Amino acid sequence: MTVAASVIIPNWNGRAYLPTCLGALARQTRQDFETILVDDASTDDSVRYVEDAFPWVRIVRRRRNGHFARAVNTGIREARADVIVLLNSDTEAEPGWLAALLAALDAYPEAGMVTSKLLLFDRRTVIHSAGDVLRIDGRPGNRGVWEEDRGQYDGSPWVFGACAGAAAFRRAMLEEIGLFDEAFTAYCEDVDLSFRAQLAGYRCRFVPEARVYHHVSATGGGVGASYLCGKNFINVIVKNMPAELLRRHWPKIAAAQARLALEALRHVRQPAARAWLRGQLAAAGQLPSMIAKRRRIQASRRVSISAIEALLEAA
Repeated sequence: MTVAASVIIPNWNGRAYLPTCLGALARQTRQDFETILVDDASTDDSVRYVEDAFPWVRIVRRRRNGHFARAVNTGIREARADVIVLLNSDTEAEPGWLAALLAALDAYPEAGMVTSKLLLFDRRTVIHSAGDVLRIDGRPGNRGVWEEDRGQYDGSPWVFGACAGAAAFRRAMLEEIGLFDEAFTAYCEDVDLSFRAQLAGYRCRFVPEARVYHHVSATGGGVGASYLCGKNFINVIVKNMPAELLRRHWPKIAAAQARLALEALRHVRQPAARAWLRGQLAAAGQLPSMIAKRRRIQASRRVSISAIEALLEAA
């Protein structure tokens, strides 16, 4: 059987969620795909359970926990198909989910990636993401987050980027721009990849028919997420924002970072707030490596500054 897509599921101690996630894949209307579970050094019985209950899943084991970016990169390197699909383990995809993503890639050859409509698992009329956005001040976000789904996002527009919790990417694009940046560890690694893709001339299409229900932060979040977001919000800007846009919009960018720092200081007794501040400081330590990556990214930019600015301002 020809494999149209490789569905990669990163897993870390996600045994409780795997029956729902893998059961939903078994019910997909398209079955011409392979499933790769990348077990990120779980200490629960995830691997044994999947081997027994879902023998059609290929399991790739990591000896050490590498978090999201390393885990999915491991899966991508093992994948056989020309379309790479990422799916969080704490999700349930509707039966037509994969078919909708693949149909969109066929319909829009200029799209390097397509992204799903994610809704809350336990409140299925509430949106978690209708595609990623990045604002001109450098703050990332999700279209429609926490909004009641009344059909306001049932169009299929071009968007900034794909939430990696449920999205499809062309292998050719990933081979050109590179995989997920493992220095990000987790959180905003998909925003970084989307920015690199946009700079290289690849676009992202939102596919509202590709519906997925998500346990938000079920296998992550907390203090660790605050630290990584504090660091990676800055890393995304340093790596990817073209110099002309930095010069033009640095007051907005600096003000946004200052507001985030002040908000953390106001709640400094809380561990998550302190973690955010540590993350912002950690970004300073990563500046040399991010600037080196920036040179390569900006040198290969194929789209105009005005096109990138319009994309960010639209957020």
